[in-house]
Amino acid sequence: MARPVAIPRGVAIATSWAWRLLLVAAAAGLLLWLLRFFSEVTIPLAIAVLLTALASPLVDLLDRVMPRGLATALVVIGGMAAIFGILALVGSQVATQFGDLREDVTEGLRQIQDWLKTGPLHLSDDAIDDMIQRGRDALSSGNGEVVTRVTEVGTTATRVAAGFFIVLFSTYFFLYEGNRIWGYLVGLFPRASRVQLDASGRVAWVSLTAFVRATMLVALTDAVGIALGALLLDVPLALAIGAIVFLSSFVPLVGALLSGAVAVLVALVAHGPYVALAMLGVVVLVQQIEAHVLQPFLLGRLVSLHPLAVIVGIAAGIIVGGIVGALIAVPLLACGNAAVKHLAGEPPPPFERRPVRLPRTRPRPT
Repeated sequence: MARPVAIPRGVAIATSWAWRLLLVAAAAGLLLWLLRFFSEVTIPLAIAVLLTALASPLVDLLDRVMPRGLATALVVIGGMAAIFGILALVGSQVATQFGDLREDVTEGLRQIQDWLKTGPLHLSDDAIDDMIQRGRDALSSGNGEVVTRVTEVGTTATRVAAGFFIVLFSTYFFLYEGNRIWGYLVGLFPRASRVQLDASGRVAWVSLTAFVRATMLVALTDAVGIALGALLLDVPLALAIGAIVFLSSFVPLVGALLSGAVAVLVALVAHGPYVALAMLGVVVLVQQIEAHVLQPFLLGRLVSLHPLAVIVGIAAGIIVGGIVGALIAVPLLACGNAAVKHLAGEPPPPFERRPVRLPRTRPRPT
């Protein structure tokens, strides 16, 4: 009888690792697919979690002097009023300065046309007119899709409205009775794992809240610094630039590059290369202060993520939820990183060693 062929030890180890890695990859792919398929619900819920992490200290403070439901309502309504007020202010500035910016763009295009004729290319008027006509034809070729585009805009507006109300109501209930909701979720798991799961979740919550608040302060500093620089240089749409910088600051590595490029481009179109260089200097100065002073001081060890992990997380967020997914990817990645480390038994960083808690909930009268 033939003796069975012995499998080399290296092959056996590689095989055992291979099927485990395939299972992990399949589970990760399935999770990303589910998140993307239900993105109209999962993304608003993720945004609500981030807003809860940001607003829960204020609700806990007001909870000492008034009922928690009233405190939550005041914080939510006040936050909405602040957001809509900022949007109205930015929209007003865009409406008043867009005409001047359009004239600057027209003048810039005229200067480019003159340079094409008198510069090293020495293009003729006929060649330039042909290029302009081709551009107009390319723009007009999509006129037949206007109805389709309008329909898509209407559908998108409906989804945005639905997502807004999901964020609004989810944030309210997370702030009002987040502890009770978390207790219910933990109770769905086997009894033997509840204690460790609850502790890991609370450590992750502390990591998330600290990261969101620190990032908010960094983003606000960047936005104020660059917007003030734009105002001093008389760059149009300074408030809009500040709003773009604020939002993009939540996307590490990529956001600063894109928002800085927008600020420099607006300065270039409005006032030429010298003001654009000055605007570039302002952007670089603000971002250097952020990178070497604010982030090490405020974030510290809160996000011990490798830059490659950040890039991959942003890419996954874009796949799942586009721009909004990129905004929420890194905070959730930091939260998951803290939870996994706690489950693995790694000692938590100093900021996680203090008692942790979710948003408090007053017991309902029986």
